[in-house]
Amino acid sequence: MKGRLLLGSPRMRTSVFILLFTLLTLLPSPSRATLSATQTAKQAAPTVPNIQLLTRSTRRRESARLNYGGTVTLIGAPRGSVTIEGWNRSEVEVVADVELKAETEGDLDQLARINTFVFDEDMNHISILTVGTHDRAFMKKSAKNFPKKLLNLPWRIDYRLRVPANTDLEINAGYGPVKLSGVEGAMRLSATESETALTLTGGTVYATITAGNVLLTIPVRSWRGGGADIRVAGGVLNVELAPGFSGDIDADILRNGKIVNTYDGLVTREKPGITERSVRARAGAGGAYFKFTVGDGTVNIKRSADK
Repeated sequence: MKGRLLLGSPRMRTSVFILLFTLLTLLPSPSRATLSATQTAKQAAPTVPNIQLLTRSTRRRESARLNYGGTVTLIGAPRGSVTIEGWNRSEVEVVADVELKAETEGDLDQLARINTFVFDEDMNHISILTVGTHDRAFMKKSAKNFPKKLLNLPWRIDYRLRVPANTDLEINAGYGPVKLSGVEGAMRLSATESETALTLTGGTVYATITAGNVLLTIPVRSWRGGGADIRVAGGVLNVELAPGFSGDIDADILRNGKIVNTYDGLVTREKPGITERSVRARAGAGGAYFKFTVGDGTVNIKRSADK
């Protein structure tokens, strides 16, 4: 009973508390010890050298005859430019600049056999189809034992095509600029991220750009064809019309942004007329139908002489 009273006394409790506090203070903190060990491990880890990649650039040319009203399909590379011009020959000419990067010449040789394009001729239809390490189905079928270390190396193909003026086009581009001029067929264009420049006088155009800036220049007063439907998810769509142009124009901002109209030839065609969010207008005597849609960004409508 006497010992129990001593342990329960205020003096004894104070002594025990001081002893426990001293022990806890002297013992190393687990969190500090762990942090110290981690920092030591990081300092001891070897640094990874910055390897300089070799670059190989090659040019490939292909051509084939294509009659009036034929179709050209281009599936572009994940990265690279696409330039298409109309000319007065019944022939398609393709010039492709291929750029590969790798650590060794041997690796470049392996990539050159994979990252390329297939030029296919059919009756009144020519296909230029990019194949390479980005295409899983192609790799499983044609390159089963391809080294994994080469799969994610950067590469690009810049295409330049010249086609008959009255040609239908199907273009699927990735990251890179797209330029199209002098063609008056049915055209479908899609691109992931692009600075796109379209200089056209006719045809029926459907274009969808996920991100980037688009410039549509119409240098004539009267469009020969159905018109154009151009959609940009995020970016700027500039429309430059020739003085005295005739056509019906619809434009819409779906989320954020505005429409800026400085073309004095536009008049209200139907409600809501011409606002910063929507345009239903007619230029001149009307005619071909043009629809411009931007998700987030700006639509600028102006005269082609205004730079």
